[in-house]
Amino acid sequence: MPQTLVLAHAAELRKLIAAVTADWGVQCLAEYTFANLWLFRREHAYRYRAGAWPVVSGLTYDGQRHAMPLFRLSQAPPGVIDALLDEHQCLYPLPAQLVQQLDANKYHWRAQRDDSDYLYPADQFRYYRGSVLGKKRNLVRQLLRQHAVEAVPYSAHWAGQAQAVLAGWMQDKGKAAGAADEQPCLEALQQAQALGLWGYGYCIEGEPVGFVLAESLAAGVYAVRFAKSRSRYKGLAQYMFQHLCLHGPADLAWLNFEQDLGLANFRQTKQSYQPCALLDKWRLFRR
Repeated sequence: MPQTLVLAHAAELRKLIAAVTADWGVQCLAEYTFANLWLFRREHAYRYRAGAWPVVSGLTYDGQRHAMPLFRLSQAPPGVIDALLDEHQCLYPLPAQLVQQLDANKYHWRAQRDDSDYLYPADQFRYYRGSVLGKKRNLVRQLLRQHAVEAVPYSAHWAGQAQAVLAGWMQDKGKAAGAADEQPCLEALQQAQALGLWGYGYCIEGEPVGFVLAESLAAGVYAVRFAKSRSRYKGLAQYMFQHLCLHGPADLAWLNFEQDLGLANFRQTKQSYQPCALLDKWRLFRR
């Protein structure tokens, strides 16, 4: 029987996800963590079904009913995959290396640009080298010439300040209450430790002005889950990403900025940081 995702599922789902993604490395897709599934359980109507062939089912952003297998497809009898496709419109999200192992005579697959994760070497944020990224470096320099930025490791003690930043960010963006990712972000701030999220809060002249929360996807690979900064401080977002990469875990080699949802402003911003790859998320269908 499918169950609504709750925090009590964390240990069970983390174990399943770790087994599925063990050899994905830098190609690991941003959806494959318990934190991501729980935080966006309402937006995607996620349900968890345990058993020999466990899955999370839900709706894609464009409304397709999908199943996310929490087992290795290569180990499942063909009837298991076919039964899931009888119940759902597709299996999703699947990495390229997985679908390429399947029978192309029986299944077909496609990816949509709006779903693809943005992948960057962390050194791009540490140094902002080159003519394009040099503009980011200059923004950071201008910010630091004008302001002293204080960074503190994020903890529950900073939740109130972070919520104030989020409220200010919503106002800066002209977003109504409950719009954008406000509710998942609030839950992330409240449950960061339980969800395995880490990051930093930022103040200027004692005022909370930004925060960033990230999560491990694989060894050396981290997804940036939430990054909010007040728009009146130009260069602050660029500074936060640089600081994250300079002072985060010692193994931090890659950042995954998740998908852009087909939103023009998201796409422009994420492209401006010069991704080295877009990680396609494949949808599997039966022929």
